[in-house]
Amino acid sequence: MRRYPPIADHGLVGDLQTVALVSSEGVVDWLCAPRFDSPSVFGSLLDHDRGGHFAITVEGPDVTTRQLYFPDTAILVTRFLTPQGVGEVVDLMPLDHPLTASARHRLIRVMRVPRGRVRFRLTCRPRFDYGRARHRLELHEGVARFAGPGTDALLQPLGAVRLERDGDDVVADAELTQGRTAAVVLTLDATGAPPGPDFTLQQVADTFDATRDFWHGWVRRSRYRGRWQDAVNRSAITLKLLTYAPTGAPVAAATTGLPEQLGGERNWDYRYTWVRDASLSVHALLDLGHEEEAHAFRQWLGTRLHEQRTVTGEPLQIMYRVDGDPHLAEEILPHWEGYRGSAPVRIGNGAAGQLQLDIYGEAAWALTRVHDAQWSGYGYDGWLGLSGTLDWLTTHWDRPDEGIWETRGGRQDFTYSRVMCWAAFDRGITLATAFARPADLTAWTAARDAIFRQIMDRGWNAKRGAFVQHYGSEVLDASLLLMPAVRFVAPRDPRWLSTLDAMDTELVSDGLVHRYNPAASPDGLRGSEGTFSLCSFLYVNALARAGRLDQARYAFDKMLTYANHVGLFAEEIGPLGEQLGNFPQAFTHLALITAATALDEALDRAES
Repeated sequence: MRRYPPIADHGLVGDLQTVALVSSEGVVDWLCAPRFDSPSVFGSLLDHDRGGHFAITVEGPDVTTRQLYFPDTAILVTRFLTPQGVGEVVDLMPLDHPLTASARHRLIRVMRVPRGRVRFRLTCRPRFDYGRARHRLELHEGVARFAGPGTDALLQPLGAVRLERDGDDVVADAELTQGRTAAVVLTLDATGAPPGPDFTLQQVADTFDATRDFWHGWVRRSRYRGRWQDAVNRSAITLKLLTYAPTGAPVAAATTGLPEQLGGERNWDYRYTWVRDASLSVHALLDLGHEEEAHAFRQWLGTRLHEQRTVTGEPLQIMYRVDGDPHLAEEILPHWEGYRGSAPVRIGNGAAGQLQLDIYGEAAWALTRVHDAQWSGYGYDGWLGLSGTLDWLTTHWDRPDEGIWETRGGRQDFTYSRVMCWAAFDRGITLATAFARPADLTAWTAARDAIFRQIMDRGWNAKRGAFVQHYGSEVLDASLLLMPAVRFVAPRDPRWLSTLDAMDTELVSDGLVHRYNPAASPDGLRGSEGTFSLCSFLYVNALARAGRLDQARYAFDKMLTYANHVGLFAEEIGPLGEQLGNFPQAFTHLALITAATALDEALDRAES
């Protein structure tokens, strides 16, 4: 067992309320319960010695591992190839009642041998509350109960698995021959209620079938029939896994603390719902035909606009917990060394208190991409929430802010923030007109037009021949790749094509795109970062819209080679092609979907 496997060397399983990362060696090294943002039970990804893990491995000098998903599902298969035989560990989390918030979650791990004879080694070492809390082990009639603070872990073996005490942890060996199966069922329970009835191997098989059928049925609802079916389906499943089903709120990533630079300080907690990321995911889901998920998030977002419960005093803040709680106090876990020594490890996110005006544009963009029947479901109160926010924005848009990248180097007049404020008014005007809703169209139109003129006057740098990161600078910024997507500029407008050419020269390296140049625009943080996979897919989208189809297709196909072995992406790509940052990242996967659909449409038009 490696101390720290590569970030990309993991698959993801989940039950639409939390997830587990499983390395290609069969080690669960990240799992929080009962929600994505709850304290960890297994966290060795961030501290090998203190974090805790749940391993089912096959030991030996001649063991080769492979990992894959059961097709079009979130069921993960880790294969162990040995001279004596082939073993498999199948990981899944049952989807019992995903729409109801639950304090009880299960991870099922099945061991089976398709060929020969294989000896599996099991080690279960939970470390509750980010490794800060001790637990007590009770081993009774072969079942292990780890009593933790507020959460218990119950490990039930099935078949040829016999748990043995190892201090306050358990270990086991299971030798299986061809065609034989064994399993363990881990139940994480914060209810305090007595455990339910024991599982049987037949129930495990039935749960596998039900989980497989759920994912197959969900994928079949997609209307995508384009050129990149496998990549798009895997990205859609990943977005679904990262969405908290009881509220419809997606988290930005499954993890906290994974570094943007090994040994650096750019380590953030992404287990929350960003208004920006989630709003843009609406477009990706609707492109695929997943209207229920898009509608659920819009309901969640409408509630945030109606309540206006924030720590900033603004109508919206940039991120919330999945239940809408605006309090995300940031703290450091000093007892954890961080992934490969990349400290500090943070939980919570201090950027929640930042001013980022672009979120109003993304929110309006999400809420207004609807049909008449869909919009009617929001009712008059929903319209009051949106229109009241736009009324407020008419007198609050013209302010410096921290910008989309959450820099900690001070506020600026960021061009992207102004573009999205323009988009907020543009979408509000369109919706009010289309559905005859009451609105102060005179004030909204005046604000929209004033923002447009300001961006053209101050966001455009004639010397660079490009739109720039913030007023008065010459720095380029990849967030502006969204300008044609929100229809602020036409995709072949001369100023936009000139900006795209400038980005090609300065931000793009072999098809991979940097967010901006931190040396030219200090962001208040030490160290460097890799290229941003989100931006690389936005670049493909912009190229496709601009008609540069050969360049777009080659860039897209190259980006797909940076996916990990099961099609997942972290936040960034390092200089050696390694994945960096929190994993997997929803923003990257939604951008992959929108790039694929835009490129498909452009190629189809060209071929016809």
